[in-house]
Amino acid sequence: MADGNPPPLRSFAQAAQAEVEVQPLRVVQIEGLVALKIIKHCKECMPALVTGQLLGLDIGSILEVTNCFPFPSRGGEDEDELDTDGANYQLEMMRCLREVNVDNNTVGWYQSTYMGSFQTVELIETFLNYQENIKRCVCIIYDPVRSGQGVLALKALKLSEDFMELYRSQSLSGEKLREKNMAWTHIFEEIPVKISNSALVSSLMTELEPEAPATQCDFDRLVLSTNPFMEKNLEFLIECMDDLSMEQQKFQYYYRNLSRQQAQQQAWLQKRRTENAARRASGEEPLPEEEPNNPVFKILPEPSRLDSYLITNQISNYCSQVNGFAGQSLSKLYLMDAFHED
Repeated sequence: MADGNPPPLRSFAQAAQAEVEVQPLRVVQIEGLVALKIIKHCKECMPALVTGQLLGLDIGSILEVTNCFPFPSRGGEDEDELDTDGANYQLEMMRCLREVNVDNNTVGWYQSTYMGSFQTVELIETFLNYQENIKRCVCIIYDPVRSGQGVLALKALKLSEDFMELYRSQSLSGEKLREKNMAWTHIFEEIPVKISNSALVSSLMTELEPEAPATQCDFDRLVLSTNPFMEKNLEFLIECMDDLSMEQQKFQYYYRNLSRQQAQQQAWLQKRRTENAARRASGEEPLPEEEPNNPVFKILPEPSRLDSYLITNQISNYCSQVNGFAGQSLSKLYLMDAFHED
């Protein structure tokens, strides 16, 4: 230094407490074994939906998922007992993993879904409960039915910061959403998923790889029937459209009541002003034109937009699935038609 004095020494605790610039989460890196464990758990329990804990490390802009374990399945027992047993089970599992020196830092959870039906209020509540203690947690969504169509339906989701702020303040009215410029696409953020393996696992897979290519054909790819998957998607899509129509009816009912109330307010104010004019003419004191206790001026609560936003998100998801699957099916049909012509 210019004055010749050495820089002040900092302890490890002081260095750890120094503010570090938080980088945005850009990639969720899942080890191959963890992905296989998630897929195995979700497939074995079909059609029941299951959940499990994700363990790993949060390093910079990468969230590494290095281990996982399933949660106990729920039966017909008391819900409070199940919550207590589930919490005790998680603590015991974390203690066992810590004893064998395995990563036991919670980074989120995984859950299975059926035909992409995961955008619910329960998922948002679970996110908020996790993020009370874990700032950057993710939810891995796996769809066994969608994966059976030849696509690995594995995605990582997190709630957007703006939506969490509005949800915590219970400010999901149309006016607040317009102020924040919050659209239905801004509830969830999808984080890219990267499957990785250690160098030892990669070398083992290379050793186990056969020299000659496999001769067994995957005949499932030649199936031309699109009825079951398409029918289910369209059935769920119609149900969502009905739910969205009911939500729109709620808002129409609210706006009708609001218009009726505003008309009543104007009529009451006109009557009061006429009465005050007569009182002034007779030399009496005018009555106040504002009466908060008057039922006419009672504020009507605006319905929450959350349900309609979630339903719209779900409709978009079903449409994407239909679009992607229909494109593959039409390509196979055109290919088979060309074969028949030859």
